[in-house]
Amino acid sequence: MSLDSLSPQLHVAIIPDGNGRWASLRGRPRAVGYEAGAEAVRRAVAAAPVLCVDTLTLFAFSSDNWQRPTAEVETLLHVFEDFLAEQACSPATPQPRITVIGRRDRLPTGLRSAIELAESATSNGDGVRLRLAIDYSSRDAILRAACRMYTAMEVSRESFAERLASATAESETAPDVDLLIRTGGEQRLSDFLLWECAYAELYFTARLWPDFDAADFAAALAEFRSRERRFGRVPQRLAS
Repeated sequence: MSLDSLSPQLHVAIIPDGNGRWASLRGRPRAVGYEAGAEAVRRAVAAAPVLCVDTLTLFAFSSDNWQRPTAEVETLLHVFEDFLAEQACSPATPQPRITVIGRRDRLPTGLRSAIELAESATSNGDGVRLRLAIDYSSRDAILRAACRMYTAMEVSRESFAERLASATAESETAPDVDLLIRTGGEQRLSDFLLWECAYAELYFTARLWPDFDAADFAAALAEFRSRERRFGRVPQRLAS
């Protein structure tokens, strides 16, 4: 099957797990794993357009991650800030269009500024729509969206999705997730995009995120494309 025959509108979500373990296995500080993980993000962003992925959402920092040691949290937030600052001035072609979803009120000033700069500088980007989930909890976002609609007598899925985007500081809705990839061997969603993943195909791999490359990404998509997505309908072979 040629890439030209594949839909360019796929939304892939990734839980990039295993950065700390990757570093520990090499006898290195966990911070080294996070830097290596940022490089894996760059590879995924570069591979996405080639693999016909239109929207890519990465779970960078869960709201539950605040419970980690302070030094580790600070390291992670600095990695995000550096990555966003780099993307804001990157001459890459095509340029990804970056948005950050999640709470911003608990983030350091420098990171909030980097987010705003990256979003502004890449707003006209012609590459993959790159969504980074930072200080993100899907359940909290759904709750906030529901609270904003408490006066409505009837609510459509589309209008609720708009409120959900607003609850995560996003100005526009994203399509439902087609494929969710989790690296590192764990097999759970961990409060990530629960509404958007209602009919997502799930792909779990033991590959640690810093080792995840374009070939791994392509293999995940090949597996996804081999599946029959029915969305509640009967299989095509039984429908006729």
